[in-house]
Amino acid sequence: MAVLSSLLSSSARLLTPARLRVWELAVCKRITLLSLSVHRCYTSDTQNSSADHLSSGLERYKDLQKYFKRRLKATYRRFSNTPDYSVVCGRHHVYFIEGDGIYRMDQRQSEPEPEQVLNLGQVSQQEERTGLDNEERKLRFQWTVQRIRLSPHEKHLAATLKAAHREEPRCVVVRLETFPHLDPPHVVLTLDKVLSFEWATDQVLFYTTLEGLRCSRVFRLDLTSTGSRITSVYEETHPDVFVEVALSRNRQILSINCSSRSSSEVLLIDRATSHLEPVLVQPRQLDLLYHVEHWRQYLIILANTGPGQEYQVVQAPLSEPSMVSWVPVFTPGPGTAIKDMDVVGDHCVLVARTPASELVLIVVPLTHPQEAYTVQLPSWACAIQTKKPGMADQCSVLEFLISSPVHFPVPHCLYLEDGLLLSSTEDGSSPETQCNYTTTHLEAISQDGTSVPVTLFHTSAVEGLKQTPLLVHVYGAYGRDLNMDFSPEKRLLLEQGWALAYCHIRGGGEQGLSWQRQARVEGKQRGVEDLRACLHHLFSSGVSSPLLTALTACSAGAVPVGALCNTHPHMMRAVTLQAPFLDVLGTMENPSLPLTLEDREEWGDPLGNPEHRLTISSYCPLHNITPQCYPSILLTAYSDDARVPLAGVLKYAEQLSNAIHTHFTTKPKSERETAPNVVLNIQPGANHLGPEDFELMLEEEALTLAFLYTELGLDRPRPPRKRKR
Repeated sequence: MAVLSSLLSSSARLLTPARLRVWELAVCKRITLLSLSVHRCYTSDTQNSSADHLSSGLERYKDLQKYFKRRLKATYRRFSNTPDYSVVCGRHHVYFIEGDGIYRMDQRQSEPEPEQVLNLGQVSQQEERTGLDNEERKLRFQWTVQRIRLSPHEKHLAATLKAAHREEPRCVVVRLETFPHLDPPHVVLTLDKVLSFEWATDQVLFYTTLEGLRCSRVFRLDLTSTGSRITSVYEETHPDVFVEVALSRNRQILSINCSSRSSSEVLLIDRATSHLEPVLVQPRQLDLLYHVEHWRQYLIILANTGPGQEYQVVQAPLSEPSMVSWVPVFTPGPGTAIKDMDVVGDHCVLVARTPASELVLIVVPLTHPQEAYTVQLPSWACAIQTKKPGMADQCSVLEFLISSPVHFPVPHCLYLEDGLLLSSTEDGSSPETQCNYTTTHLEAISQDGTSVPVTLFHTSAVEGLKQTPLLVHVYGAYGRDLNMDFSPEKRLLLEQGWALAYCHIRGGGEQGLSWQRQARVEGKQRGVEDLRACLHHLFSSGVSSPLLTALTACSAGAVPVGALCNTHPHMMRAVTLQAPFLDVLGTMENPSLPLTLEDREEWGDPLGNPEHRLTISSYCPLHNITPQCYPSILLTAYSDDARVPLAGVLKYAEQLSNAIHTHFTTKPKSERETAPNVVLNIQPGANHLGPEDFELMLEEEALTLAFLYTELGLDRPRPPRKRKR
């Protein structure tokens, strides 16, 4: 759904959901990194080396990594028929992404043939020759398509492309009205550093630019008969505000959304007007968050004006959009948190999480809001992806996919007039999901008495999981939910007898806006306490044990994990962290870094507020390392990652290794535990979200699995049993 999928998340230290169907990217050419990589791997050998020497540690996992790469490739192949909602439906054509570019097919033909609209190889050839050899140039300038937008009458296509060597996407505008008579298709122009973009008319494109991880400016591109003209439309002056452009579902209103961590301001452009001038909805107000959709002559607004500053749906006339005109339309019951909103025809559709932590849909007929009804989803549903409407789609049907980390995405259609929900199978599953997998919702009690939800996936009864290896997933920051989209890697682990736990600790958004507010700034320690309570509850419920438990997190999720490793290192045996944010204090003390100013609402200001400094110092993973026996830790970082400074990861690895060495050299041999391994895997590029190349992604995931099996002392998994013909 569109409204809450704000590009504000692009500036956060997080891993966004789903790696954009990486299993479909296998058609991309394989890139060999052996001679190009700045890949370094270090490990602490506490008994045989000095604390300042870190020797290579990848070799111990190499054979098992090769094995898991084969298994992962086979697993991804099994799920290669994932329903694809990346296609864009125009008036006459369907546009889709293949490995080497963008194609389209004419829906008016009985047997349409795909025709290429944009060749990514042509874009790569436009890059300057900078002295790089051919293989390195391929690595640095391999483009992938991020998103596609069509002009209203399908005269132009705009697409953003991303290369591994830089954060800023490139936007390419292609003229379609004379295609296919032009060969190759005519690229009108390219725009650098474009993040969000939408067509207002066939000749006018609005877009934002990304500078140092910050979007603060909106531009207007006018395509004319003699060329093009670019003018500035809006510039945000507040350093903590992120700007994006978006289009309403009915394509009538274009919005400029200006969002900080705790406030919103929206400007609207009515595409029906000739001047296309922005009009302010509601001026920025401290702690007011709102998101806007369009219906008839009204705005449907999701705003945190409900009880406890939670989200509710309000309505305002398009002609009088300010807050004084807002009229409540729907307020959820106590404990139910609205996660997203869409307006489909005459219905407002809400994704909500119930007090029992289950996902549901709430449908509000906008002509009769009092007749709102709830649509129950399968008990395993953890993630929803809505199909972007085509230009000719029905306005009374909502198409979407539901999935979980281990359940293959299942297409569903909701007929809004009568509430009928249809899926690909009678029980809401596909053949691949009809397996003996159980989803259990647990609740742990944190130190202050708060109930913390835990979602557990397993194959045996809970009471029979004592000897089962457990992988615990954590995030807990920026009000973002823990990523629970389908993952073939997680499915493979479950099939090999693992249990998977997802701990929805405070700081995230699973339980509503207050869930984040409770663990911001001076409340950050609550997230660490929540994580400890979740582990304790799992163990006391008979799920696994510390010696068979590993924790995994990415980006800002490394903060509660790293903090728990410092205070309770014996609660887990191994940890894997991707692009980990570990030096909170050092980063927040450096305002020259890209995200420091924006992140003060999340972490605090240690320079200007002594209390904030004390709080950060109390939990910061890097600044609380102490000589003791830590779990084994795999740190995966990216050399040009602008969101998480590499220096902090390197410093953490060195100090952790020193502390472990000190612990083992000062303790009598008879009392020593098994020495843990600290493995630092630095990969090239600015890919905070992980590599987009299929082969490189497999290498990284295979290393993670090899690390987990080795450090938990598990036997190599049995190969899959061949089916009899």
